Amino acid sequence: MSPPEPLAVLRDEVVGCRRCPRLVDFRERVARERKREFRDETYWGRPVPGFGDPQARLVVVGLAPAAHGSNRTGRVFTGDRSAAFLVRAFFDVGFANQPTSTKRADGLRYTDLFLTAAVRCVPPDNQPKPGELQNCLPFLVREFQALTETRAYLALGGFAWGATLEAASRCHGVPRPTIPFGHGACAVLGPGLPLVYGSYHPSPQNTNTGRLSPTMMVGLLRTIREGYGGRSGGRER
Repeated sequence: MSPPEPLAVLRDEVVGCRRCPRLVDFRERVARERKREFRDETYWGRPVPGFGDPQARLVVVGLAPAAHGSNRTGRVFTGDRSAAFLVRAFFDVGFANQPTSTKRADGLRYTDLFLTAAVRCVPPDNQPKPGELQNCLPFLVREFQALTETRAYLALGGFAWGATLEAASRCHGVPRPTIPFGHGACAVLGPGLPLVYGSYHPSPQNTNTGRLSPTMMVGLLRTIREGYGGRSGGRER
């Protein structure tokens, strides 16, 4: 096998991608029109690369950038309510050095965790089309290949669950598991390979209704980390 490519090389390729005309048009239109709340900001308006520790043992996969979150800030799970919920949980378990993720230059660092997404451009109505996922999936596979210390994957939501299982099976050269999605679901890729876990997505639709609580997310993150003996970036809270 050839050595994994540097994440920096993959990042540049992700940011420059224009493979999906519908997504290119939508992300750039959102960046031009902007939300009233952010009308004085310059939006990122490009594909959003992964972010985190290159030596991470836990890789977390979301669905896609939010229109006025990552599509605005340029960093995955940054600047919206889903990010506020998720990063607070990362902080409470010791993966993050601070409990907030508001902008690219806010000083956030992850230890033992890498955060990415199945689709790198914001899709209309948060619904990527099958062909758009297939265009993006090679980026996720190559990211998995570059993250050579991975011991576990965590997919946020059913869409990311499917993409993560497919990318992990391609990365490790094994059949795709057929385990159904659910919060706390766990799929085995094979002996000695990372486990794939599932969680409900930290969207307001789930967190505001109590379908996904901070206790549930923190509990799952602790279970995953205890399972592979991960290292903490700070004192667990």
